[in-house]
Amino acid sequence: ERVAERFELYVCGLELANAFSELTNAEVQLKRFEDEQEAKQKIYGYTFPIDYELIDALEYGMPECTGIALGIDRLAMVTAGVDNIESVLWAPVQAP
Repeated sequence: ERVAERFELYVCGLELANAFSELTNAEVQLKRFEDEQEAKQKIYGYTFPIDYELIDALEYGMPECTGIALGIDRLAMVTAGVDNIESVLWAPVQAP
């Protein structure tokens, strides 16, 4: 299907959280990983290993579940009233 169950939480125009239903079908997930590897190989010339432990967990019978990722740094931005994420990072990131 071309439908995803998901939502995003925005506060003051800033995305704080991204939530979704997990894909728990091992066959479909493996196919998606393989398709991603093929596309990455064409675009970048390299790939990363498939997570077969996840595929094994799905085959074992991982129940339907959901996930949410909350950006603590973004929450700190809203709380502090700043527009630049570097203002709230505890360990500033330097470009290579």
